[in-house]
Amino acid sequence: MNRKKALITGASRGIGKAIAKELAKAGYDLYVTCVSSEATLNEYAKELEKAYNISCSTLIGDISDPNVVDCFFDEIDDLDVLVNNAGISYIGLLTDMSNEEWNSIISTNLSSAFYCAKRAIPLMLQKKSGKIINISSVWGERGASMEVAYSTTKGGINSFTKALAKELAPSNIQVNAIACGLIDTDMNSHFSEEDMAKIINEIPADRIGKPEEVAHLALQLTDGNNYLTGQVIGLDGGWI
Repeated sequence: MNRKKALITGASRGIGKAIAKELAKAGYDLYVTCVSSEATLNEYAKELEKAYNISCSTLIGDISDPNVVDCFFDEIDDLDVLVNNAGISYIGLLTDMSNEEWNSIISTNLSSAFYCAKRAIPLMLQKKSGKIINISSVWGERGASMEVAYSTTKGGINSFTKALAKELAPSNIQVNAIACGLIDTDMNSHFSEEDMAKIINEIPADRIGKPEEVAHLALQLTDGNNYLTGQVIGLDGGWI
């Protein structure tokens, strides 16, 4: 059976892990990446293979390095869906941020999407079809105090999405982004219970979002509707 194939970056936890499960349930063979949680990702891949009778290959390395991405894609000869999910955050004043920290977040959150798309697109062009889904944030549109670098990368992802979608639309490859609000992941573990309660009070849906809800939307973006492209879709409970 010739299954569709998807690559999900940053799949050992949080949103990426949930997307991997959702696509596995839908019958996709998977390539999943992480930078350091090799044992965790390998175990999860085995769980997905057993539960959904699919193939799940793990790729371990830092996708902020284009040479690592090239090595990953040397293992991939067919691809239908690319999910650029891997990301890191930095909480603090811009003036306290080192050059190395700035370059790290830019490379991990933004440049990696370029590296992966550059290698994925030729595989999709061969088929004259494909989906690229970029995981963004509401802060890419509005900006967040104490998260200038993170907001910058997500704003870049939004523009990357819109521009690349126009470039690839004639080739029947769709590019969209999901701008997440407050989602229940480790990235928000720095918030105290009091801070979290204050934020939730600002969200009309009156709750934090679930990684599974992001995953469900990602699956919807892979399924048909080839006229939907270049969109940054907010998933934030009405917050922004």
